Amino acid sequence: MITLHHCHEARSMRTLWLLHEMELDFDLKVYPFGRELRTPEYLSVHPLGRVPCLQDDGLILFETGAIAEYLVEKYPEKGLGRPPGDPERPHWLQWLHYAETVAVHGATLTQQHIVIYEDRDRSPLLMKLELRRLEKTLEVLDNHLSDGREYLLESGFSAIDTNMGYSVHISRFFTPLAAFPHLSAYYDRLSARPAFLKSLPEKPAIYHKPFYDLPPEPAG
Repeated sequence: MITLHHCHEARSMRTLWLLHEMELDFDLKVYPFGRELRTPEYLSVHPLGRVPCLQDDGLILFETGAIAEYLVEKYPEKGLGRPPGDPERPHWLQWLHYAETVAVHGATLTQQHIVIYEDRDRSPLLMKLELRRLEKTLEVLDNHLSDGREYLLESGFSAIDTNMGYSVHISRFFTPLAAFPHLSAYYDRLSARPAFLKSLPEKPAIYHKPFYDLPPEPAG
């Protein structure tokens, strides 16, 4: 039996979304984003006290890319992977890992805007730099989608769209997707999928504002 350890709106949303897309049976354990991930019980499962963590018949995985590869290889009949030898396999792998390139900038901005409570501990310069880096990664996606394709691969939807889709989902809290019209349309398609909607929390857990803008420049 699959068990997914999850915090709403965290990276584990990628895995939750994928499990719903694959229509697999699984047990979901939800934690608040914070200290409950540092208990001895949970640290015995995930040594860093983070999410996701997937357990399956004694196997433990806690990297979203590895989890996605594992699931699509274990359940090839679901059609969400691209096996070795498939001409799209190299592109599938590249976009799977590029999803984390996008997400790391969103994670830094999340830390600066939300996790760090005191204004004096935040770095406006870092926030500005990370926003620009995030926008550059999104520009790559927008260009890739400019040929009219609906999803990242020409053949259609796959597990890489759940991983990348989460990264884009978080990005929109920090930069307007309207600046990236092809990417915005891609996100609209993803966010209308029933499995995506199932992976959302009933109420915000991390992102309590619709948008987090840069702090104003200091006077003088």
